[in-house]
Amino acid sequence: MAQASHLKLDEQSLITSQLVKKHTTTSDVADSTELKEKVAQLALVLDLARQGFESGTPAADIVDRLAARLHDLRNQASPVVWQQLIPLAQEHPVSEFLKQDPFTRWSFDKPRGYSGDASLLDIYYKHPSADEIVASSTELGREIYAYTSEAASSVAGRERRDILARTVDATAERVENAEVLAIACGHLREAELSTALAGKKLKRWIGLDQDPISVGTVNRDLAGTGVEAIDGSVKGILRRSYSLGTFDLVYASGLYDYLPRAVAIRLTQRAMELVKPGGEFLFANFSDEITTDGYMETFMDWPLILRADKDMQDIIDRAIDRNHADTEVFYGSNRNIVYGVIRKHPA
Repeated sequence: MAQASHLKLDEQSLITSQLVKKHTTTSDVADSTELKEKVAQLALVLDLARQGFESGTPAADIVDRLAARLHDLRNQASPVVWQQLIPLAQEHPVSEFLKQDPFTRWSFDKPRGYSGDASLLDIYYKHPSADEIVASSTELGREIYAYTSEAASSVAGRERRDILARTVDATAERVENAEVLAIACGHLREAELSTALAGKKLKRWIGLDQDPISVGTVNRDLAGTGVEAIDGSVKGILRRSYSLGTFDLVYASGLYDYLPRAVAIRLTQRAMELVKPGGEFLFANFSDEITTDGYMETFMDWPLILRADKDMQDIIDRAIDRNHADTEVFYGSNRNIVYGVIRKHPA
């Protein structure tokens, strides 16, 4: 956890489970009958998974059934009851099997101090920088990872990286010497897939992130390419603290998963101030159709704010004047991630 000590969270994005609880805790009291019933259901689900591991059932079958059952239980339980089930799951002996998976373990342990950090994304991207983390896992851990890294939500995450790279390339085809801004850029792995960057067709590509480790990684790995990462946070953007200029493309790939609605609307407004006439803003969010939500919130300790297409459209409609922009909302190929696009009208 030494690395995390350098990170000061601005608390505008709910990137830890503690921040989520702080901002979502209600005065509602769990119904005792429902709680007792759901605790019993959870115990059965977790015991079946533990027995599967102990009997040598293929890991993929165990985790697939477990994730499906946790998804169903999450949907059936009231929110206040579900929140009480999460620590019970995390304390169950089956977690010792599941945390052998490098993806699950990294998410739960949070070596960088928060959920969904750039190294975690590298693990499900199957990026070479994560090879050692995966290789050092147990045989069972690698078997579980073979499943979790191919779950629909992981596949959608890799597709999101591809969509970002294609969007940058399309911008470079549309605008000569295009300028691009990535908000909460992480390790900016989409840059490695960009033909526009490789062909030196971009004037600049700025990455903004509040994690100094991510900023350092981008500047080290992409030195001399026209990419520059700088320290910056959601709060800084909301306060207009940075003299960034304007851009042909501004995007936020994973940030909105952690933004309450009011902050998401305000950030969208500020992002559009950074978009040139004729430019666009792209943002993505894991959708409420994912089925790994129960597993992520329990054993990965990775809660997300999930949204549907109507929620994305609501953010857009609240943030902009539709007379000055065209908008689009669409799902990725497996509907696990939903995208919003705002295209500012030319001057």
